Amino acid sequence: MTRLIPTAAVAALTVLTASCAPVDDMSGSSGSASARPERQCFSAEQVRNFRSANSGRLYIRAMRDVYELNSSGGCTDLDFAQRLAITPDVGGLAGGRICTGNWARITIPGSASPITSCRARVDRVLTQAEVEALPRGQRP
Repeated sequence: MTRLIPTAAVAALTVLTASCAPVDDMSGSSGSASARPERQCFSAEQVRNFRSANSGRLYIRAMRDVYELNSSGGCTDLDFAQRLAITPDVGGLAGGRICTGNWARITIPGSASPITSCRARVDRVLTQAEVEALPRGQRP
């Protein structure tokens, strides 16, 4: 019986360690891991500004970087939002970090309607040239 507890602890530790391992993106490309861009992350506390664009696109400034998010629908008030909350869609796993390729939950407090919430995928980080090329009303 005393061996069962350490064995269970080792098994649990093995599962937790395996869950942190990088996974293949299943794209079928034969490029090396160094050829793929590193995932860039931010936390919700780092978001300083945001602007919405057409067709559910959202640009947020987190510290010095500008991230492009694309909503999956349901963000009807995004064009008129003066404030919003962004949280990881996985329920706070990974320490609250939101990375490129992840889904985030966008919550918009309504003025005349109740609070709306939708999902958005963090697609990429824009380069400085791409940020400068954005129309003035879409640049965070």
